Amino acid sequence: MSTNSGLVVILTAMNLEYAAVRDQLTDLSVRRHPAGTRFEVGRIGQSNCRVALGLVGKGNHPAAVLAERAMAEFSPAAVLFVGVAGGLWSNIRLGDVVVASKIYAYHGGTSEDDGLKARPKAWEIPHEADQIAHQVERSTAWCRGLPADAAPRVHFGPIAAGEVVQDSGISEQARWIRQHYNDAVAIEMEAAGVAQAGHLNRALPVVVVRGISDHADGSKAATDGQNWQPKAARHAAAFATALAQELIIDGPASRGGADRDGSLTMPMSNHNTASGNAQVGMQAGQIYGNVSIGGRVEQPIDLAASIASLRTHLKQAHLDGQLDEDTYAAAESELEAATKCVPASTPETKSGLMVALKRLRGLVADVSELAARLAAIIAVVRGM
Repeated sequence: MSTNSGLVVILTAMNLEYAAVRDQLTDLSVRRHPAGTRFEVGRIGQSNCRVALGLVGKGNHPAAVLAERAMAEFSPAAVLFVGVAGGLWSNIRLGDVVVASKIYAYHGGTSEDDGLKARPKAWEIPHEADQIAHQVERSTAWCRGLPADAAPRVHFGPIAAGEVVQDSGISEQARWIRQHYNDAVAIEMEAAGVAQAGHLNRALPVVVVRGISDHADGSKAATDGQNWQPKAARHAAAFATALAQELIIDGPASRGGADRDGSLTMPMSNHNTASGNAQVGMQAGQIYGNVSIGGRVEQPIDLAASIASLRTHLKQAHLDGQLDEDTYAAAESELEAATKCVPASTPETKSGLMVALKRLRGLVADVSELAARLAAIIAVVRGM
């Protein structure tokens, strides 16, 4: 399955984190997974970046399962996990944002006679995603919509992910973290599950973005009472949505590269060079339908099948939130009219087919894949 290069999955653990991301989105529609999971698909402002937003609940295990489900459902360009965390270093202030340079699953170990020994498991942020995240941090544009007095800083460092809420600086777990993962800058409960799911999906880029809502030192009740959780969630959501847009613009999916099945995809920039008396006879980007070189373009063997395939992609575009209800209904109506004119065996039916296809083209012009498929069908009908 090829990567959906215009969509990023964003997952959260808690409702307040979900709400913080949702506030950044427009044109929302619900996408229902057959197993019951609900995602909301929307767009970041007026940008071309679409987001599938999901709520996974607390803990690495549910996060891993639902991250895998989202990856299979949407084939995204990247997955971001966004929310709040406890800061482990004194220089990281409440409200600051941490981007995980590395994720530790810190509960792995072996119990021996002389004590518990750590068995570290870790996942690093992909290099290109790390570079883009640093670029977003340097621009400072990501925080312009936040209150002027907030001024959160962005830190890059390892995040420790376990299965319990740490709210002590002197507990056995706190000592364990300091002893074995003393470079970790924040601690939370879901990142390891999401990172593992990304690793198992052909190294799909996963980036964890956390706002610091407490210091994991016994002060959580006080900081929660001061509403640091929603503040930190808003800061993380602001950075994450800015990062998502840059991943779509500059990430590997924007340039072609490898499909999720490992095969190479064709980049949308093509260059042919001819010398002497040679001529470039054809240059193409994405091609749908049949192509012959040195002769005329042959019509598909089954025009009805091509239109039926277009109907399937039309429905998927609607489910992904690329077409609103009214546009989708109008497009379905034109597609039904086109279907009734197949086969175009008379001038009248061919004319009716062409009119319906052209009207449909006007309705789906903003959806590049549909427009490309439709253009191929129209070209065939013209040549009939």
